[in-house]
Amino acid sequence: MDLVWICIIAGLVAAGVVAFFVRYVLRQDQGSDRIKEISAAIKEGGLAFIHREYRTLAIVVVIIAITLAVIPSLGWRLSVAFVFGALCSMGAGYAGMNMALRTNGRTCAAAQKGLNQGLRVSFRGGAVMGLTVVSIGIIGLSVLYLVWHDAPNFLFIIPAYGTGASLVALFARVGGGIFTKGADAGSDLVGKVEAGIPEDDPRNAAVIADNVGDNVGDVCGMGADLLESYVETVIATMTLTTVGVVIAPWVTKLFPGLSTEAALQAAWWLPMLIMAGGIVASIIGCFLVRVGEKVDMSALLGALRRGTLGATILTAVFGFLVIHFLHASLGLFWAMLAGLVAGALMGESTNYFTSYAFKPTQEISEASTTGAGATIIRGFATGLMSTWAPIVLIALAIAVAYRFGSFYGVALAAVGMLSTLGVTLATDAYGPIADNAGGITTQAGLPEEVREKTDALDSLGNTTAATGKGFAIGAAAMNSLGLILAFAMAAGIVTISSTTGQLEPFPEALSLLSVPVIVGIFIGALMPPIFCAMTMKSVGVTTSAIIEEVRRQWREIKGLMEGTAKPEYGKCVDIATRIALKQMLLPSIMTIVAPVIVGVVLGKYALAGFLIGALATGFILAITLNNAGGAWDNAKKWIESGKFGGKGSDAHKASVVGDTAGDPMKDTAGPSLNIMLKLMSVISLMLAPVLMHFGGLI
Repeated sequence: MDLVWICIIAGLVAAGVVAFFVRYVLRQDQGSDRIKEISAAIKEGGLAFIHREYRTLAIVVVIIAITLAVIPSLGWRLSVAFVFGALCSMGAGYAGMNMALRTNGRTCAAAQKGLNQGLRVSFRGGAVMGLTVVSIGIIGLSVLYLVWHDAPNFLFIIPAYGTGASLVALFARVGGGIFTKGADAGSDLVGKVEAGIPEDDPRNAAVIADNVGDNVGDVCGMGADLLESYVETVIATMTLTTVGVVIAPWVTKLFPGLSTEAALQAAWWLPMLIMAGGIVASIIGCFLVRVGEKVDMSALLGALRRGTLGATILTAVFGFLVIHFLHASLGLFWAMLAGLVAGALMGESTNYFTSYAFKPTQEISEASTTGAGATIIRGFATGLMSTWAPIVLIALAIAVAYRFGSFYGVALAAVGMLSTLGVTLATDAYGPIADNAGGITTQAGLPEEVREKTDALDSLGNTTAATGKGFAIGAAAMNSLGLILAFAMAAGIVTISSTTGQLEPFPEALSLLSVPVIVGIFIGALMPPIFCAMTMKSVGVTTSAIIEEVRRQWREIKGLMEGTAKPEYGKCVDIATRIALKQMLLPSIMTIVAPVIVGVVLGKYALAGFLIGALATGFILAITLNNAGGAWDNAKKWIESGKFGGKGSDAHKASVVGDTAGDPMKDTAGPSLNIMLKLMSVISLMLAPVLMHFGGLI
């Protein structure tokens, strides 16, 4: 029981640092009246969207909570845990986005004083999101333990908490992604390509909606996404501990010198304590981020790397100390380290394939000199090629973790990967703030040297956002695998040998040649492409509506193009909000319902195949879409920096088309796949007691 207070204290320390960063940012100069006006409009639009989205989501949460409460095998405790998880996810996303909305204008004002000050303000604004997520995540899990650890079905209560967090994350990611990319693509196509006006030109009625979208999609959505990854990783490890370790005497091999009961407790608390150490390391990493005044991308990137690398090294040290303190086998340290290193290297891989400092993205810029078609071909090829490194890294991490810790080690590798989330998410949430700051700089008519600094921060933000999404994809894959293993054991599909810690011989029904498993694999493999098609089509619908509205205003508002009249910015925000909330429902409901239907109709063995099939195709698709989109975006930035003709050239126009095609890939479909995979897995785990003795209708 004493160990839970260590976790709570770590969460409270993170909350204290969040309060410090909030106070620091809010004390900064808000800039000129024009900056305040633009920032206020972005804030109003962002809060209006999230309030409407949460009202819609609340209805879904209540319906599912009631359903869980009335199912005899589940009950009211699962229902309460589900609602608690949903509220935690809502709170984390709202807090992070609210801070980002208050930081963008202050970053503009800070950039007027110096590049380092601009980076410090924007990064600390993003760090509020990162540290809020880990604080809420670890405190939420600790509260569940304190309240219900003696409950007979606690094993199935904690997955309900993760399911609630996943549900909110899916709606936030899909709805926010449709909003942000519909507004972004519409603004770029009608402004830069069609009218030939600069990016973020105040005459474009969609620019405020574009700025709003950065916050609702890339801050609120990403925060909710990684909160669920964070808590579900711990949930998967705890579940494996309960259903696997407790019945297997080999647990004493993982914790030599301890009795089976003491080893069980140590195995239970190990992931939580590693996360607590990661929180402390992330806080230190956040304070390591600083840069000089030279506008140099390598220096800016080095500043953020110093923070993330420092946190990674410290987490490894803290993890070793925790493992030693709990008398665990050194093999568990290697399992955790495998995940930690894989996560860091996946970020570097994503950086290589998406940053314009490296050859793959520069080649896309060069291809743009021959037209938009060449841009699309080269960018998509880059996205496909970029899949090999993350796949190999995840495979190696799984193999190493299994070698040193069996299935418990695999789940622990996912814990290691996510243990530095506080600083990793800070670098991701920083990106939209810097992007907003760049837009406000143009709209407010600030001097060119200020725009040069905010452009540098924005370009860095594009890279960190792509890196963050790559990290989130890897974490989702490891997390989903842990949840699938936990489901297989909780549903009685597989069992662990009491002597070797390996799987007992598979039942014939789980054979790869078993018809239910094959059918499940095919149906599961189909889910990610269908999901992506739905979300990308929704972005297209939103984009078309935004373009038509901007054209209408140019036609009907006299003096708008001459700069003597103001656009009706709120109309575009309202259009994007209305369409996004409508379009997000179908893919979200499909994700919730699909595993339930497969499990009930085809049975638990087919559902296991379904989850594996979805994970395999979803992982590869997510990497491809994220990296292709990030590379297209930065290829455009590379041209805008003066290469291949610079802004306004034919190469630039072709790169804008590539960026527009990549927007829904990297900011809507790709990131939403992470949540889809995790949500289907945790729903299956939550339904394990229902499916345990049920063979399916067919």
